[in-house]
Amino acid sequence: MRIEDPKIVAALPELGVQLNPGTSLSELTSLGIGGTTDLLRITKHEAIPDLLNLLDAQSVPHKFLGGGSNLLVGDGELPWVILQLASPTPDIAIEGNFAQVDAAADLGRTVTFCAKQNLGGMEGLIGVPGTIGGALRMNAGAYGMQIGSYVRQVKLYRAAARRLETLEGHQISFEYRHTSFAPDDMMLAVKLELPSKPYPEILKGIRICNEKRRASQPLGQKSAGCIFKNPPAASAGRMIDELGLKGLSVGDARVSDRHANFFVNAGKASAKDMLALVADVRERVAKSFGVILEHEVVVWNA
Repeated sequence: MRIEDPKIVAALPELGVQLNPGTSLSELTSLGIGGTTDLLRITKHEAIPDLLNLLDAQSVPHKFLGGGSNLLVGDGELPWVILQLASPTPDIAIEGNFAQVDAAADLGRTVTFCAKQNLGGMEGLIGVPGTIGGALRMNAGAYGMQIGSYVRQVKLYRAAARRLETLEGHQISFEYRHTSFAPDDMMLAVKLELPSKPYPEILKGIRICNEKRRASQPLGQKSAGCIFKNPPAASAGRMIDELGLKGLSVGDARVSDRHANFFVNAGKASAKDMLALVADVRERVAKSFGVILEHEVVVWNA
């Protein structure tokens, strides 16, 4: 979609919004898949309500994009524009055991920055791609921890109310790969309370997690992380592996040879290819195990 209304174009600079026309989302997603649309990069949180009112008044549909690491976007010309936060400098502030982090901050860099301040707890998230905002939305976790355990406050744009809000941690429900945020809420910043831990001890934990990831995940390939959520008391990857589906492909979309719940873009895979592969694997698991796998990857169909 293209923003051509002169009223919108003229208003954007005052709102602190940069217009990047004709942006390919294949360049902004870890899967390297996605069609083309206009991108609006936001530099001022307080301008978001006015920006959304402006777009709504001109009937311009939109979606919020974080780091693009858990996302499968449709092909071709997309029917909505993309809104994305620009990361400020600095994007992390430490005060005692609290870390105030901008939603656009890189997740891995946040983990290491806090570690150097002797604040641990998030070692399991090292190596997980994406932003703090994306980690919040899906309650990212690994190796026995999840980010929701440390959340004490979240600043967000509440789309339903058309305003900025601040929620306390107890007002938010954090479950396995799920939170109580609405799909159209936009994460802006979070306050984390992290346990004190000596940096060398944190570094040891980080190295262990990195070694586990290198041994089990296709880190050098384009992927969106796990495609499916694990069913209760089961493993989606193990079921896919037991069916001998590693290496199964549709075009350049391929089930990873290293981890069966990672689907990779082995070349120039399209969203159509990837969706066909996901549907095929899901159907085979349902037929063999009687389990309907739920997507962990977020799908934006064009």
